[in-house]
Amino acid sequence: MFARLAVASVLALPLLAAAAHCNTGPVQCCDRVESADSAAAAGLISALGIAIKDVTAKVGLDCSPISVVGAGANTCAGQPVCCENNSWGSLISVGCAPVQL
Repeated sequence: MFARLAVASVLALPLLAAAAHCNTGPVQCCDRVESADSAAAAGLISALGIAIKDVTAKVGLDCSPISVVGAGANTCAGQPVCCENNSWGSLISVGCAPVQL
């Protein structure tokens, strides 16, 4: 029984690692995900001078990367997303799409 559990755990590690990365970097956990034209997002976009091509693009606000180290401790109380551009630290991430963890 223990051997089967150990083998299943080892085989699941690559799946956990894949869930924590997307094509553009680590999966982000954002407090809010809104359209770029929402009042909160538009204010940050304007203040930071970010050029957004699609005003209906989704942006993540107050985001932090999710890692798989100690997977039980890395839960996301917000919305897990994969974003195209995470250049502005935790303030705003641009071009976000929801992901399943």
